[in-house]
Amino acid sequence: MKKQAFNPYLPSYEYIPDGEPYVFGDRLYVYGSHDRFNGQLFCMNDYVCWSAPVHDLSDWRYEGVIYKKKQDPKNRLGLLQMFAPDVARGTDGRYYLYYTAGFSSVMSIAVCDTPAGNYEFYGYVSRSDGSVLWDQSGDPILFDPGVLVDDDGRVYLYSGFAPKRGVPSILTGLKKRTCKGGYVIELEKDMKTVVGEPKLIFEKVGNAKGTGFEGHEFFEASSIRRIIDTYYFIYSSINGHELCYATSKSPTGEFIYGGTLVSNGDLFVNGESLDEAAYNYIGNNHGSIVEVENQWYVFHHRQTNRHHYSRQGLAEPIEIKEDGSISQVEMTSCGLNNGPLRGKGEYEARIACHLTSKGGAGRYGVYFGNITFKAHPYFTQSGRDRENNPNQYIANMRDGATAGYKYFMIEDLKEVAINVRGNASGTILVSTSLNSEPIAKIKIEPSRNFTDYRTMVNMENGRQALYFTYEGSGKLDFMSFVLR
Repeated sequence: MKKQAFNPYLPSYEYIPDGEPYVFGDRLYVYGSHDRFNGQLFCMNDYVCWSAPVHDLSDWRYEGVIYKKKQDPKNRLGLLQMFAPDVARGTDGRYYLYYTAGFSSVMSIAVCDTPAGNYEFYGYVSRSDGSVLWDQSGDPILFDPGVLVDDDGRVYLYSGFAPKRGVPSILTGLKKRTCKGGYVIELEKDMKTVVGEPKLIFEKVGNAKGTGFEGHEFFEASSIRRIIDTYYFIYSSINGHELCYATSKSPTGEFIYGGTLVSNGDLFVNGESLDEAAYNYIGNNHGSIVEVENQWYVFHHRQTNRHHYSRQGLAEPIEIKEDGSISQVEMTSCGLNNGPLRGKGEYEARIACHLTSKGGAGRYGVYFGNITFKAHPYFTQSGRDRENNPNQYIANMRDGATAGYKYFMIEDLKEVAINVRGNASGTILVSTSLNSEPIAKIKIEPSRNFTDYRTMVNMENGRQALYFTYEGSGKLDFMSFVLR
């Protein structure tokens, strides 16, 4: 029986946000930041890479560490985080990795002969006289690179950071930075020397009136793809939780706002925009799109552990219509599976695409999310950060908390079983949509160890969602469920 793909698509111990997916040869590679489980900051670990054969996106392979923080001469002690990277294949056939170390505003480059080998430090994006680009007070901040080697061999670097209130000087050091929006910077074929002057192409919030980007102005997370004769710019908007796209017929031309691709709280997908209406706990988002075997996908990420610092990669299939537009897709548990999961078998609770408390979800604070959401359910794992032994689960489900899963192909389902632990005493309601009448009820009792509880169920065949809602006293941890 063919293996299934899930969301998140990597093992549950892996925390790779800001995913940039590329097909090189017959494999799909994902490059991203590398968060630490229960880390205290973003992007604390070295860069690693994962890949999968294009014909089986359930079969992910760990490629290992491809670049270490201490390899950058400006980061010999490894104290600076390496933020979201991008990778591009140069005209010389080598692979170039771009990143910034902390908020230094210096764009660093590493290079390798293979997509997932050992990258070596190559240099910094610089002017023709050798001076580092934008290294003075008052210069715009370089952040979140997106790199395109166009069909004609010309190279473009997209970068920018535009929060509403600018960047605190405590992050950028003694050199104050300006944050006006998103820029395009042409590079020589050596992949690091600037050609001409950078051009501002995306205005920040407050300066975007009349551009068509109002309400979805550029914030960060530049990414670029060329599809036939159209350039698709993917970015994180000022809303934070969503990836948006814009299109142009020129890599440096006037981009037109296209819409939202995906939200990690499913906001906007049902016409809702308030954080409190989120179907999942939201935070920043970053990713891009890729075509694999004639199917396009959007890659993005979710937050875990009640904060921003342990993010995990997600992916969904998307459709690029004949007119070039892309409709927003909903979050699912199946993602790269390209269809519903089987309606029989055991599933980890951690593949929930919706997770809320009785009072809803909300936006994690950058520093105090775990305090604000103390009484809310969340994704977590036992033990420390590692590259093995997955055991992620949903913790702290209290009265009214719901975990939702989309979708399964149900066929003659007779029984549903759950595996939970905790001091909870009550009932798990099983339903096919949020807030709908339950199709089954599972009584649970307090248990120190993970324990199975089950019930018979009568459910319609076909493509169905499943929602598990706890009602009762105490709290529980949710490890898995079984459909029989």
